[in-house]
Amino acid sequence: MMSATVFQSDAPLDERRVIIRRHDGDVEMVELPWGLRPRDGDAHAVTVVRAEGRTFPTHRCLVPASEFRHKSFSFSLANGDWFYFAGIWRPETEDWPEAYAILTIEASANLAPFHDRQMAVLRRDQRLAWLDGLLLEHEILRPLSAGTFRVTRHSPSPVQPMLSI
Repeated sequence: MMSATVFQSDAPLDERRVIIRRHDGDVEMVELPWGLRPRDGDAHAVTVVRAEGRTFPTHRCLVPASEFRHKSFSFSLANGDWFYFAGIWRPETEDWPEAYAILTIEASANLAPFHDRQMAVLRRDQRLAWLDGLLLEHEILRPLSAGTFRVTRHSPSPVQPMLSI
């Protein structure tokens, strides 16, 4: 049984997570680092890719999560279910490891007060439609309806005093 975890939107590059993808005709779970080399040759990795106006006919993946955090807020599905982020992966190249990035879309009504963009969230019943390309990108990569997310504010972590040795 797979368990979904909290996704930290400010996680460091190269943080490894389990993704689900089709590879050689099979659905597989693999652990890959987060961050793709930009196609323009820039040395800085890209962790998110804007989805609007683009197609992703191959190398689609899913990133399972139970909630995601942005600054001092966490976002989870109001019904308590876990979900997937829609992503893409790229094979290893001579100078970059096999890796993935998450697609972004316009923010849903629940997330718009916090940011104008969000990672593309797919419900569990949408997973094969994304992996298998059964729907066009603009049909599946859409903000979920208002009330879909539960927003929780977290108080700042208490400052831990430094230990002197």
